[in-house]
Amino acid sequence: MNKTQMAKELASKVDGLTQFVAGNVLDALFDPSDGVIATELAQGTDSKVAIGGFGTFQVRERAARTARNPRTGEQVQVPARKHPSFKAAKKLKDSIA
Repeated sequence: MNKTQMAKELASKVDGLTQFVAGNVLDALFDPSDGVIATELAQGTDSKVAIGGFGTFQVRERAARTARNPRTGEQVQVPARKHPSFKAAKKLKDSIA
């Protein structure tokens, strides 16, 4: 399902909501530069966005490590970095299984 299909589905489930407005709502939530979730996660490693029954978005840290270039076999230092993470809630997991 892509964003357009999701907006159409959201508009059909909420009475009086147009597909255009539903698309704007999805943008406000999920836009990677200034969406609600991205803005909160950009605040730091302590920040998280929890959606009850669905899951939690949060920032995690990856430690620095030594990796190997598969082409040359040369060892390469990979620096520590932060990355976004999503952990599904039990209710979501159960609904899929």
